[in-house]
Order: sequence, then C-alpha cells, then structure tokens
Amino acid sequence: MDWVTTLFVMLGVVCLQLFVGVPVAFAFLAANILGALLFLGGLDALVTFPIEALDAIGKFSLTPIPMFVLMGELLFHTGVAIRAIDAIDKLIVRVPGRLAVVSLLGGTAFASLSGSTIASTALIGNTLLPRMISQGYDKKLAMGSIMSVGGIAMLIPPSALAVLLASLAEQSIAGLLIAGIVPGLLMALLFVAYVLIRCRINPGLAPQEAQIETRRVEWRPIVVYVLPLFVIFAAVLGSMFGGFASPTESAAVGCVVTAVVCAGYRKLTLSSIRVSIIETAKISVMILFIVAGSLTFSQILAVSGGTSGLLRTLAEAAFSPMNIVLIMLVILLFLGCFMDQISMILLTLPFFVPLALSNDIDMIWLMLLVLVTMELSLLTPPFGLLLFVMKGVAPKDITLTNVYGAAMPFVLMKYVVLILLIAWPQVATWLPNLVLR
Repeated sequence: MDWVTTLFVMLGVVCLQLFVGVPVAFAFLAANILGALLFLGGLDALVTFPIEALDAIGKFSLTPIPMFVLMGELLFHTGVAIRAIDAIDKLIVRVPGRLAVVSLLGGTAFASLSGSTIASTALIGNTLLPRMISQGYDKKLAMGSIMSVGGIAMLIPPSALAVLLASLAEQSIAGLLIAGIVPGLLMALLFVAYVLIRCRINPGLAPQEAQIETRRVEWRPIVVYVLPLFVIFAAVLGSMFGGFASPTESAAVGCVVTAVVCAGYRKLTLSSIRVSIIETAKISVMILFIVAGSLTFSQILAVSGGTSGLLRTLAEAAFSPMNIVLIMLVILLFLGCFMDQISMILLTLPFFVPLALSNDIDMIWLMLLVLVTMELSLLTPPFGLLLFVMKGVAPKDITLTNVYGAAMPFVLMKYVVLILLIAWPQVATWLPNLVLR
C-alpha cells in the first residue's frame, strides 16, 4: 500500500468517526486496531498496545496538565474568581461599554489563573451576560466580548494545552508558556479598544452606561480580591523563571498557592475540594486517554511509511519554510471547523514536527502560531467549542446564528494578531529569549 493510500485510510477512519460524533479517544482506538491489522502484523501487535499507552501517558512532562486544571477548578468552585470579577466591575465606572470591558478584563484575569477556556467562558457568561442583557446591551456585543477572552486561556500561562503541545513536540515547555504572554495580552488590548471605540461611536450599544457615570471608583475590592490572586501567577512564573522549579514543579507550586489563597478567603471547603478534584480527574483522564491513542496512531503512521512519504513529497516540492508554515496553519484552520483542539494537535503533530525540524523552523514560534490558530478555531463556525458554550449560557431566544455573528468581529481581530506573529516572529520569540537566555 503506497503512502497516499495509507494516509487516506488512517486519517479517513479517524475523521469519519469524529464527524459522526464518536469520542476522540475511541476514534483513535479504532484506527489503531485497523492500523495494527494492516501494517503491524495482525492481532499479535494488539498485545503491545497497553504497554505503548502506558509509556505515552507515563511522561513526567505531562504532570502539569492536571495541576493547571485543578488550579482553575479550585478558583471556580470556591467562588474566588467571581469575587475578583465583581471587584473589577467596581473599578471601571466611567468608560463606554463598561460591563463589556469588565467581561474582557475579568476574563483575561481568570484565563491567566485557570488556563481553562471552557471554565472562563462559562464563568463570565453566567455572571455577566444576564446583567448586560437586562441593562440593554447589544446582545452580539455582550456575547462577543465574553467569548473572545475564553480562548486567551490557551495562550497566557498557565496553559494546559501549551504544556501538552510542547511536551508532545519535545520542546521547551517554559519557552512556549512565556511566548504566549505577549500575544495573549495584545489580543485583550485589541478587544478592549474595539469595545470602547464601538460604544463611543454608537452609544446605543450600551444604553444604560450613563446612569452609573457618577458612581465612585472603589479600589478596596481590587486590593482585597484581585491583587492576591496575582500571587498565584507570580508563584507559577516566578518559580520557573527564577530557576527554582521546573515547569512541572511550578505547576505543583501553583496548586498549593491557589489552595492557600482560597483558604485565606475562607472559601476552601471539603465540598469545593471534592468537586474540584472530581472535575479535574474527568478532564485529565479524557486528555491522557486521547494522548495514549494518538501517540500509538503516530507510531503506526511512521511504521506504515505514511509520515515519511508525505515528508519526502513536500521536500521534493521545494517549498520555502514560510510556505510550509502557512500550509500547516491552513490545515489547522480547516480542521478547526469540525474538530477539537486536542484532536488537532495529536492528529497533525506527527507530520508538523519532523517537517519543521527538517526545514530549520523555530519551534517556539511555530508552536505559538499553532496555539493562536487553534484559539481561532474555538470561535470558528460551525463547530467552534466556545460558540456552543455561549449558546448554553445564553437566553433561549438567542439562536446559534446570533452567536456566530457575535463572534465574527473578534475572530477578525485574532487574525490580525496571527498575521502580526507570522510577519514578525520576534513578537513571539523575544520574551522567551530574554527570560531563558
């Protein structure tokens, strides 16, 4: 069987199952069984699957994933994150589109502490969307501002997805975490500027703002409920930057500090700990199950000659490194229309990493572009994950078409950041080079 037929069969089996709704882990498992029968000598090869799965998920470098997830779950289930958002609400009073700006700043702050796109969007949506609609905000502006910052959790550390990507690509986890800071903050600034300008031009988008212009700025809630949370951020990055801890150890430090901060607010109860641990276990098991299936899938592709055949063909085509990067991003944008982010990473990484290394492409820059592209896919119709999260928390009269329309201006701004990173790689690489040199 030639490499084209091999790839068509193996990728077709996975994509077809994902399209009809089969869970990702089981889709890879079915493809792996077929691959073993076709390329690895039949049923005898299935005996090695448990061993390979254990090797895949037994990596110490994957430990930060459940740690970062646990940090976000603790902040969410103890209510500490909600108090921080309310504090930001009391700080911003005399700006157009105040609650939309609060959702952007609060969402960015929570994203920087939780690393969870879904948790961030669900929290801000449940907290602020009803208030914004009741005060007469334009529904598209309200939903768009909430959805837009959910994906920032994928960029600003701690990011479980960044850890997974760097670990599987066998690249610097610390370098990728640091590289995501500048693009993440740049997106947040673009979103805030967009809301301010639109509400200044058309005050009808936020008609109730004039009623609160005389309210005093309250700094005490910021000092009490927001600033202490940045101790968590400082603990994670500070221990890593200072050389006191590896990325894996800094994730453990972050969990301990998060628990201490929640306990300081007297919100850390046995009930909240129990729920947080259960939710963390659910998410982590799902991720690691998918990782195990995907890595076995990658090995089968390598043995079958599918990966080497594709790489050889692209090398003979003599594409420039920049063209290769653009091809990769186009593939990810296409897959993002109907596939979740973890599946995209695990399906494409076996091809992207060897191709990038053979063409001397900067891996930190490439991985950051992959993260930004996948963040775009979170808001890309028809199957962007955050679109469905927003539909779930929005009023019943909001249609999915309304949600799509709300996301589009913010999707365009994310494309602006992506183009900036492609045109000037230094935007992605200067901070990691400065900190880690």
